[in-house]
Amino acid sequence: METIRVTRSYVQLLSPGALRKAPLAHGYQIVRADPCPISFARYLYTEVGRDYRWMERTTWADEQFAAVLARPTISVWVLYGHGVPGGFFELSEHDDDSVEITYFGLMRDFIGRGLGKQLLSFAADTAWAMKPSRVWLHTCTLDSPVALPNYLARGFVKYREEEYEVPA
Repeated sequence: METIRVTRSYVQLLSPGALRKAPLAHGYQIVRADPCPISFARYLYTEVGRDYRWMERTTWADEQFAAVLARPTISVWVLYGHGVPGGFFELSEHDDDSVEITYFGLMRDFIGRGLGKQLLSFAADTAWAMKPSRVWLHTCTLDSPVALPNYLARGFVKYREEEYEVPA
């Protein structure tokens, strides 16, 4: 069986001041989906992840999705552009006093407008409002080629890297 070699990079911010912010453009807003319906969470995950091999949650039963969304440590935030969902991020508070940006991305029609840096700025600010010791996320070479450069440009620093293989 053929495989694809993947590099996963872990990045973090260790202080709110390290974040290099990009303000949200006119006509866009970011709103917490609270509570986030399972069907909407599934839609966001599928649409944002379709080009990047996001597979894990596509096989989840509604009960599994509901259990994750019901956790008080999970929050889902949606970017809207002129009334249309354009992307999302999910935050997860961890027992080690960190907040992870668990999922993050834009819909196809919203890529290339500079919104990734704006959404990431909002995500990191929202995470810091939870008073963690650090904010972190991971990305991989299956994600958009501009993902890691965006994280680094916003002030995140790489602290770990690993390689693995997935079926081609």
